[in-house]
Amino acid sequence: YNCNIPVICIGNLYLGGTGKTPLSISLAIELSKIGKKPAIIKKFYSNQYDEHNLINTYTNYLFLDKKRINAIRTAESKGHDIAILDDGFQDYSIKKNLNILCFNGKQLAGNEMTIPSGPLRESLNSIKSSQIVVINGNKDLSFEKKITDISNEIKIFYTKYVPVNIAEFKNKKLYAFAGIGNPANFFDLLVNNNLDLRKKLEFPDHYEFKKTEIEKMINESSKNGYDIITTEKDFLRIKKFGFKNISFLKLKLEILEKEKMIENILNLI
Repeated sequence: YNCNIPVICIGNLYLGGTGKTPLSISLAIELSKIGKKPAIIKKFYSNQYDEHNLINTYTNYLFLDKKRINAIRTAESKGHDIAILDDGFQDYSIKKNLNILCFNGKQLAGNEMTIPSGPLRESLNSIKSSQIVVINGNKDLSFEKKITDISNEIKIFYTKYVPVNIAEFKNKKLYAFAGIGNPANFFDLLVNNNLDLRKKLEFPDHYEFKKTEIEKMINESSKNGYDIITTEKDFLRIKKFGFKNISFLKLKLEILEKEKMIENILNLI
């Protein structure tokens, strides 16, 4: 499908946990600041309401449909002038003006093999279909070289998560749980910010928590004098239960060389 507005796809090769949704939110906000009317487009999956809630917390321009093209058409009809696909690099039914691929600095491309032998949805060579690569984490010159060896046209940018409410958790013994793409990254973030992490529990991405599971964690933490902490995405999944004694770490995604990245995006679309 050809669209009447530019389509920016924010995708990944690694299976989950690369920060597509936070980047989609950040780009939408930045484009709004310069007078654009971006729409964030997601394919509707009922088990991904945590991501829908996260986007709706920070923006009011999320469009969902079982077919991405229908969501884009709706956004077009409501006057939006840029479509940001949150995921969809592997959806070849839509012509994209720009492909941005996300990697997490800790996992990068894993063993560089595709499922089931490795964590990649498709070969690293498919990087050549993108114009921008965004790495969340520290500068990695050897990985940059792998990218530029595949295509020297690609622009590489870095992002990092900045904790906003870290002071709330200082001098507390923490019981952390997470059901995101790479829970270890969340736990590492707590430790790297000198928080006292006493226990951690991992769940699958988009995990559907049962009330009894949360109650069990609360009871255990209460006995040990721990405070429970989770991710914002997980918190939005369990908010419906109404527990008052669970907090989340609020993160802000900081785009390094942000102005340069926005300029590149505008030039490419």
